[in-house]
Amino acid sequence: MRNNKPFKVVKKPSTDNSDSRSVADIVKALTQGGPPKSDYRAKSLKIHGLICAKCGREFEPDNLTLLTVHHKDGDHQNNPPDGSNWENLCVHCHDDEHSRGMF
Repeated sequence: MRNNKPFKVVKKPSTDNSDSRSVADIVKALTQGGPPKSDYRAKSLKIHGLICAKCGREFEPDNLTLLTVHHKDGDHQNNPPDGSNWENLCVHCHDDEHSRGMF
């Protein structure tokens, strides 16, 4: 036997998880507690030089994007002005540092 009644669409209640803050407010909240990345990168390069702390490779302005700033304690908000939580690592050594203990 066939049912000729049209089916009824039931809408689920909205689960609105939107944040009422502006994008600028969210970015400001995320960056509080330490200088923006570009600030600590520039400071680390000035303090520690354009050299990888692990393999000793030296960098020039044209390949400087291959030199990264590694936070020794893993906390990107821990940016002491003396640079004691940073070490400059080339992308290869930085990848190696973060892959330790994964296997």
